[in-house]
Amino acid sequence: MHRVVLLAGPSGSGKSRLARESGLPVLNLDHFYRDGDDPGMPRHPELGIIDWDDPRSWDGERAVDTLVQVCRTGSAQIPVYDIAHDRTVGTELFTVGATPVFVAEGLFAAEIVEECRARGILADAMVLRRKPWKNFLRRLTRDLAEHRKPPLTLLRRGRTLMRLERAIVERQRALGARPADAEEVRDALRGAAETPSGMP
Repeated sequence: MHRVVLLAGPSGSGKSRLARESGLPVLNLDHFYRDGDDPGMPRHPELGIIDWDDPRSWDGERAVDTLVQVCRTGSAQIPVYDIAHDRTVGTELFTVGATPVFVAEGLFAAEIVEECRARGILADAMVLRRKPWKNFLRRLTRDLAEHRKPPLTLLRRGRTLMRLERAIVERQRALGARPADAEEVRDALRGAAETPSGMP
């Protein structure tokens, strides 16, 4: 049976890059967003747009079920989410091969720590902690390059997230993800990759 390392952190903190650097299979949990026309989608009270930073915009139950399937069978069909169009546009096969552990990274990874632990698939859970102003610049640069939303929307959202970032990290810590800086995340993922059981 495989196990999963959950890597959470604020948008733009570098989760994806660190996960890829590990050499482990990486599943992007952001693909489990709900479609933008879902009537239950939360809206941001200040910006007047869908609040993509609210956990209610994300399908945690589906994410956990998919992770369980990967851990038990080594593969699963995962959704492909197009952020620019606010919806799932297809699926793709995710496989881990013989690797005993893989990384699932995303903004809401901490939301499923307890459920993954209860279902016996959790190897580790971390929340990446970095300086908010650096995350703001990284996030804005990435989102503009990918044309995720109109520039003014990205700027307003980014400034709001920068103000809230410390509270976001604290919430993820309270949900069971241990805070770690970039080097600590690298060391933990390296250790998980080198341990036959996938346990740190």
